[in-house]
Amino acid sequence: MLTVGLTGGIGAGKSEVSRLLVACGAVLIDADRIAREVVAPGTPGLTAVVEAFGEDVLAPDGSLDRPRLGSIVFADPDKLAALNAIVHPLVGARSRALETAAPEDAVVVHDVPLLTENGLASLYDLVIVVDARPETQLDRLVRLRGMTEDDARARMAAQATREKRREIADIVIDNDVPLPELEQRVREVWADLVSRASTRRAPGRRSGQE
Repeated sequence: MLTVGLTGGIGAGKSEVSRLLVACGAVLIDADRIAREVVAPGTPGLTAVVEAFGEDVLAPDGSLDRPRLGSIVFADPDKLAALNAIVHPLVGARSRALETAAPEDAVVVHDVPLLTENGLASLYDLVIVVDARPETQLDRLVRLRGMTEDDARARMAAQATREKRREIADIVIDNDVPLPELEQRVREVWADLVSRASTRRAPGRRSGQE
């Protein structure tokens, strides 16, 4: 098994890259999806979030009002840290369980938005960073996700810098390109991952950046 940490700044296009990797044959473990599952109604995670932030973060149906919570934590580093302290251990435990269930010869891709920020690179055999210019990220967040420019900038500022992400990358995928070029790059990366998986003999991350 080869374990891959996939990350990138908000709006960089990481979800598209993960989709393409799955199409190639990767086993995907999506930290964002798991993060939603561990705070679903009736879970200990949701109870802990409400205790920390109050019932105002609940929607009328009793589920977590994620936009409301996001507007609170992304403007306050201390509150963001408090939320992460609740959610991240739950996500980590679920992710490990899913990885254990994957086939022995699988390439397991962990889609982790805050991999850099939380110092998680050492958990994976290698790290892929999906990279885009800040101007590209901002445009996508405003034009495609409907965020205000202020909200988009605040969310970008709450994450690691582009330089910090690239520092921990073994492989960088440039997503300032048209989709056909991105698809070709992902196919090349997939061939590399399969090769690494077939020749890997011992655990531990590989060094170097491509």
